[in-house]
Order: sequence, then structure tokens, then C-alpha cells
Amino acid sequence: MTELPRIHRRTLLMSLCAAGAFPRHVLADASKTITWDDLIPPGLPYGEIVGPGLIDEEADFWRPEYDANSFKMNEALNGKIIRMPGYIIPLEQTDEGVPSFLLVPYVGACIHTPPPPPNQLVLVDTNPPWPNDNLWDPVWVTGLLKTQLQSTELAEIGYHLTAQHIEVFS
Repeated sequence: MTELPRIHRRTLLMSLCAAGAFPRHVLADASKTITWDDLIPPGLPYGEIVGPGLIDEEADFWRPEYDANSFKMNEALNGKIIRMPGYIIPLEQTDEGVPSFLLVPYVGACIHTPPPPPNQLVLVDTNPPWPNDNLWDPVWVTGLLKTQLQSTELAEIGYHLTAQHIEVFS
């Protein structure tokens, strides 16, 4: 019977660490860069999707009303690794940064203006959290995209993205 070569613990640990880093590199290379228009299903008439909605002039509040097209997601992107640009609206902040945020197509969406329709909003979870000092910079987010309609205090959201990599847009 032949004896198998002994593997030192240090070699094994280094190999496991390298193997753990490998999939991220592969996933980053395999990502598909998309734009906000790609979140709308192909051939969907977008047109005038915003109705009058709820207007409260005294409280200076307007929540728009969307038609059924705004709740339709691009199912071809469900379960895909994508890379897309956008702006961060924090939903949760810790001392380490922002672990959960809305990715929105323009500055101030959901804060200074009514929220975009659900098929133009992405809920992002990230670990490690995004640093608090980069909140106004546009970013690229790469990760696994899911079509998942959900409701928050800020808006109805059509997509969920588990971030694998975030970087400042350049």
C-alpha cells in the first residue's frame, strides 16, 4: 500500500483561503453589466405609469400611484450575477457602515422626491457594510439579483441584490 504525501496544516489553510477567494473573482468576471432600463421587461410599454396618487399639500407630501406595468419585473435577470450603477439610500447604518440600502437611479430618489416605481428600485444587502463616508458617491454594485417585490416605509421595491462587490462609480 502506498503512503499518501502529508499536507502541512499551513499549506492546507492557504489552499482553502485561496479557494474561497477564487469564486468572487470568477463571479466578478461573469457578471453582466446592466442599466436601469434593463430592469423593465423587454417590450413593456412604460409610458405614463405615474398617476395622481396621494397629495397632502399641508404636509408637503406626495406618494405617486403606479399602474400595473411598474410592478412587472424582468424575470430574465432573476438569479443572475449583474453589475449596475446607482446611488445609495441607507436603510440601516452601523458603526462599520451601511449593511442594507436602496440602490436608486438618481440622487435624492425616495428622499427629496417621490420614490421611483418598484421595477426601478433595488434593495441591496452587503457584508462588509459600505463605508458611511461614501454615501453621496454613485457606485457600481455587483452581485446576485432576485426579482422580489417587497414593501418598506420608503417605497415598494421590485428587486433584491446580494452584493459581492461595491465600488465608487468611475
